[in-house]
Amino acid sequence: MKPAPFEHHAPLTVEQAVSVLTEVGHDGKVLAGGQSLIPILNMRLASPAHLVDINRVAGLDTVEVTAEAVRVGALVRHAGLERSESAYAALPLLRQALVNVAHPAIRNRGTTVGSIAHADAAGEMPAILALTDGVVEVAGPSGTREIAWSDFFLGALETSLAAEELAVAVRFGRFPAGTGTAFTEAARRHGDYAMAGVGVALTVADGVVSGARASFVSVTDVPSVLDLGPVLDGVEPGSGEWDAALDTAAEAVRGHVDPEGDIHASADYRRMLVTELTRRVLPQAADRATTPAPNAAFDRGSAVTTLSSTSSTAFGGQGASHD
Repeated sequence: MKPAPFEHHAPLTVEQAVSVLTEVGHDGKVLAGGQSLIPILNMRLASPAHLVDINRVAGLDTVEVTAEAVRVGALVRHAGLERSESAYAALPLLRQALVNVAHPAIRNRGTTVGSIAHADAAGEMPAILALTDGVVEVAGPSGTREIAWSDFFLGALETSLAAEELAVAVRFGRFPAGTGTAFTEAARRHGDYAMAGVGVALTVADGVVSGARASFVSVTDVPSVLDLGPVLDGVEPGSGEWDAALDTAAEAVRGHVDPEGDIHASADYRRMLVTELTRRVLPQAADRATTPAPNAAFDRGSAVTTLSSTSSTAFGGQGASHD
């Protein structure tokens, strides 16, 4: 199958990319990783007249770690972020989730920002942006702006990004000291879209839980975060109260999610699955909250890493609006 004819644009700067997007409007799609966009074009589920390939735009291939966040540029591939030791030291949750993204070949080309801009609730990275209270950095004809994750995702494959705007980076917020994270998902085959998935962040202070939250994959229409603090705060992990508290947290998840059934799994099965996954993953986060962070000497530092991406062709790069 082949895509419908389109005009290929290869801007060299963010300003040039925005100029093209402003000119073509809804007739344009941004290409970076292409792992979602190209299949959609080949199946002619979308037929944009213009493809704006940002792979030659300088300055979008960096990972920057600060005391507050991990900033990921629009051309950073999943694999590059997964291998980034500075990002892992600052926010282990990124690698914990990224190893679940499809297959290595997809991670080598697909971009993290693209996955988020694609806004598929079955994707891992939108859920991680939500769990970390992340922000999307956007450039448009009127300048730059930042969109909080809660305002960015509007619906299935729908965001608040305007047609003339370009998502240039995302910032994943870092957690306070004493926080452990974990991510898990279940799929019929490794690399398939998950039937259900969950990421958690749990903070322990003075031996007891002082904060806990979870976000989900494939069981909500848009990324969402559930505060588990009301049922876990004040409980000592591993104590006599711990198992009962985990059961209560899992039931809170059961009531929060609203999955849809399809040929892969019924809604009831997805709900049961994410409930059990939460029950299993919270103890992992608790264990990590009470052990030293990886590369602890770096943990509150800052760094900028440039991750060179392979030179693009018209079909290499991010996806559907961006991926």
